[in-house]
Amino acid sequence: MFNDIGPLELVTIIVLAVLVFGPDKLPKVIQDVMRTIRKIREFSESAKQDIRQELGPEFKDFEFEDLNPKTFIRKHLENDDLGLKEIRNGFDLKKEMAEVTDAVHSRDSDSTPSSSSASSSSGSAGGRVDMTKKPEDGTDHDDRPPFDADAT
Repeated sequence: MFNDIGPLELVTIIVLAVLVFGPDKLPKVIQDVMRTIRKIREFSESAKQDIRQELGPEFKDFEFEDLNPKTFIRKHLENDDLGLKEIRNGFDLKKEMAEVTDAVHSRDSDSTPSSSSASSSSGSAGGRVDMTKKPEDGTDHDDRPPFDADAT
């Protein structure tokens, strides 16, 4: 119940409780709060049992925690009746990227240095353009456009 309260917060709550209720009334207030929490828990468990009895034996394994949307979705996605694991495994992004990388590198390794220089000098001869090398005209062009602070 108090899993997300740190030690500093707990000390602050205790000091505030002592200041508000005083050291004489504090034990009585704590007892009243604990009695109220116990009654709320008993009422909640009683209501859950009544609902389970009204639903009948076909909902015997029904859990109220499953009504939480996150739990509900997680439970039904982990169920492999729909074949979602096969679909999820079919989208292997690392494998796809490796295949694309291999295809790019094999295309680059298939071309010989003489054909790459011939293709770069003649434009797009053979439909291949070597995009990994800089232009051979001796000029060093910056490929990035200039930064315009007003455009952003």
